[in-house]
Amino acid sequence: MIPQIIPIENKFSNEVVDLILNIQQKEFNVAITIEDQPDLLNIKNFYYTSGGHFWGAFVNDELVGTIALIKFNDSEAAIRKMFVKKEYRGKEFSIAQKLLDTLLDYCSENEIDDLYLGTITVLEAALRFYERNHFVRIEKASLPDTFPVMSADNVFCHLKLKK
Repeated sequence: MIPQIIPIENKFSNEVVDLILNIQQKEFNVAITIEDQPDLLNIKNFYYTSGGHFWGAFVNDELVGTIALIKFNDSEAAIRKMFVKKEYRGKEFSIAQKLLDTLLDYCSENEIDDLYLGTITVLEAALRFYERNHFVRIEKASLPDTFPVMSADNVFCHLKLKK
């Protein structure tokens, strides 16, 4: 069972919203709604217009994971919406790794030198995943001024892509 990672746009909004809200609200009890995330209802304008991207991981035509990139200046971008359905997490499927690798390839092809992300402390497995992939935790004050902070985020990470 090999996941297919493809760019996705607005026609997948319903599947994206279902996947992400279920994980946020039901699995991790994060008090966040679709109203807090209008980007999910207009993926094309929100992510692609600025030079970012949005990918989905599909297994047997089912959306099982997402990752998005917001480019917030010429050489810096933020990871957003990294979610993998519970049944598809872990090394057996490596969906999170394949999603991140796809995003990193895009960054190197598009001259993005610095990658940032914000998350919340309750997502401990996600933080360990990012740290295994050489992301370093930083203070919120160390973020670039143009970094798009989400209100729920309380942990921030950085990955220098170009030495």
